[in-house]
Amino acid sequence: MASSPAHAIPVDFTIGARRLWAVPRQLTTWSFSLEQVLGGALPDAPEAGPDGLRILSAPASRMAAIAGRYPGFVAGGRQDYPRHYIDMADGFDAYMARFSGKTRSTLRRKAKKLAEETGGFTVTEHRTPGEIEAFLAAALPLSARTYQARLLDAGLPDSPEAHRTMLEAAEDDRMRGFLLHAGEQAIAYLSLPVVGATLVYAHLGYDPDHARLSPGTVLQMEALERLFAEERYRWFDFTEGDGAHKAMFGTHSASCASVMLLRPTLANRALLGARGAFDSGVAQAKALAQRSGALARIRSGLRA
Repeated sequence: MASSPAHAIPVDFTIGARRLWAVPRQLTTWSFSLEQVLGGALPDAPEAGPDGLRILSAPASRMAAIAGRYPGFVAGGRQDYPRHYIDMADGFDAYMARFSGKTRSTLRRKAKKLAEETGGFTVTEHRTPGEIEAFLAAALPLSARTYQARLLDAGLPDSPEAHRTMLEAAEDDRMRGFLLHAGEQAIAYLSLPVVGATLVYAHLGYDPDHARLSPGTVLQMEALERLFAEERYRWFDFTEGDGAHKAMFGTHSASCASVMLLRPTLANRALLGARGAFDSGVAQAKALAQRSGALARIRSGLRA
């Protein structure tokens, strides 16, 4: 991962999986690869955009040094999280052995239940440009139905530039796509660009009508078995953000953080102040909901 040219980045105000509103800012994105995080050395800093930068998945221990490269900029919207990843060096059998017997049984039961209730499932793997075209033809309509796309604009990207990037990667054997089919219908997808010896967990989505059957979990497990068999990769990088899915499948984690560094204009200061107050209010409401037992009901309603 590296820096990108400045473009409009939404500064989101979200509750759970629902974006309430967003304020765009022209930002450069500086993202850190897993190898950079594990190596510890900071690469050259990119030039800030008209409004500043968005820092993604930086090593938390180096955030002060990163901010020091942009003196006078105002920091806000910081998120700290474990960046989960899989060390693939020891092979699939060793990977499976790290799970408890109960977890392995649960994974098998999920696959069995999905097969029984859908009449059987298949997984297809997509590598070449032609195969990636077929992957996109099935995955994009499915992605549009996911809550990530509907509520957060975080579905599989559907733009000429994104298509071109994926096809160019496929031409160099740097793209892996997987589809989970129930009958003739695709019900889950997994998109994995390849960067060096690292598989990057870019997008996972599934048909909300099949959510109770855990198609994302089943697809993840099927894909990992095939990817381990290639004996090509050292890391499977779950990238920024925490989550139960990432924590369950990851073998290790690194302390990372994402933050915005904005130029100190009055408008930017006001935006970060509003975002900070909003996030604080959401955190307090979440804590209250957890104590009252209402959090699960609220999350379900937000995704509806």
